[in-house]
Amino acid sequence: MADIAQQSAALFDLHLTPEQVVAFDTLHAELIEWNQKMNLTAITEPDAVRVRHFLDSLSLSMALQPSDTSRWLDVGTGAGFPGLVLAIIYPQVAVTLMDSTAKKLKFIDHIAAKLNLSNVRTLHARAEDAGQNKAHRERYTAVVARAVARLPALLEYCLPLTQVGGVFVAMKGTTAFEELDDTGAALRVLGGRVDDVLAVNLPGMDYAHHLIVVSKTKATPRLYPRQAGIPSREPIEEA
Repeated sequence: MADIAQQSAALFDLHLTPEQVVAFDTLHAELIEWNQKMNLTAITEPDAVRVRHFLDSLSLSMALQPSDTSRWLDVGTGAGFPGLVLAIIYPQVAVTLMDSTAKKLKFIDHIAAKLNLSNVRTLHARAEDAGQNKAHRERYTAVVARAVARLPALLEYCLPLTQVGGVFVAMKGTTAFEELDDTGAALRVLGGRVDDVLAVNLPGMDYAHHLIVVSKTKATPRLYPRQAGIPSREPIEEA
């Protein structure tokens, strides 16, 4: 992780403190150690971890505006990316990391305790259930998701959790614009508007990643999200 500070500054104008770099080193070491006991990630080679986990997560600094009243949610966090990285660089932001796999959340709780990340909470739930729970429905100023589902289904997972006036950011690869073509109906129904698509060029990657920035413009109808499994099987489409 020796180059992470220089690269984050060059790529995102994000200046990490020495303490944050040490925290990233600890997270990396713990990820590799725990991955020997449970399947947290298929990405384990140091340079790949630095680029595809850490720098990719740091790219969200291009789209998010942190404040002392920010409440962010990482949907389908897996091994804690991007949520743990965001919590490390933005200690003033309350970050909730949600996943349906409890063992992955145990790793995240371990990291939060080890790094004294008092701004981290974990949530064991499916997005379809959390979005119908009044404790989480339209409660987050920003929601992020990486490698969870195609965009039409992802909008149904995430926009019900995003407060009106907040933002949802989908982290996508080469299929970003193709997936956007299928989202018109979902955006209208769920109360979203695409404000920007930001290209992210990461070192050593021969294709661009994209951040699809969606504003929450109105409340989502109570019907959504539908029951578990339906958004991916039957995404909201044009009639």
